[in-house]
Amino acid sequence: QVQLVESGGGLVQAGGSLRLSCTASGISVSTNTIGWYRQAPGKQRHLVAQIPDGGSTNYADFVEGRFTISRDHAKNTVYLQMNSLKPEDTAVYYCYGRRSWERSGYWGQGTQVTVSS
Repeated sequence: QVQLVESGGGLVQAGGSLRLSCTASGISVSTNTIGWYRQAPGKQRHLVAQIPDGGSTNYADFVEGRFTISRDHAKNTVYLQMNSLKPEDTAVYYCYGRRSWERSGYWGQGTQVTVSS
């Protein structure tokens, strides 16, 4: 059974930083596709950053070099370091993982990030 548990969200002022964590079980963050998505109220869910299985890390255009995705193999955890946060970054952030042999993936419960101006 795959579980993805996010933490680290909260309220921060514009220009501030947050680090989100996603601890995985049932799926290795080292050998499978793992990433972060976000969904603002009334909007679709969008990719933020992803480490594909066997591929290169990729980021959404709106990240503009402000966010960094990384993973700790020993802790089986993936992080999203977010710097220079903007009010438009306000959203629920979801961890996503997909095992290489499966066509669909798994989602965490989400963590709220609110950036005040």
